[in-house]
Amino acid sequence: MIRSTRKVPFVAYHLFKKINNLKDTTKSDTIKTWSRASVILPSMVGFTIAVYNGKQHVPLFINDQLIGHRLGEFVPTKTFRSHKVKTSDRKAKRK
Repeated sequence: MIRSTRKVPFVAYHLFKKINNLKDTTKSDTIKTWSRASVILPSMVGFTIAVYNGKQHVPLFINDQLIGHRLGEFVPTKTFRSHKVKTSDRKAKRK
């Protein structure tokens, strides 16, 4: 769902502050965040942000194609196993 055009994009203040502090220095550290709802801004391009997926921090390199999307869109929270049915279930269905 799109946020209203009258409102500015949501970015967690602590994340925005970390990015601005890292811009001033020449280091390229990874920024850890739990804010999956934050929108990617043009000022974030070129940084690596580690987004928490509920288990671990997954690194995400920000490029210009990601601008306008949310951080949580690129870090899945659930692991996909497969659509394959277990063999024991198939044998039960045959009988």
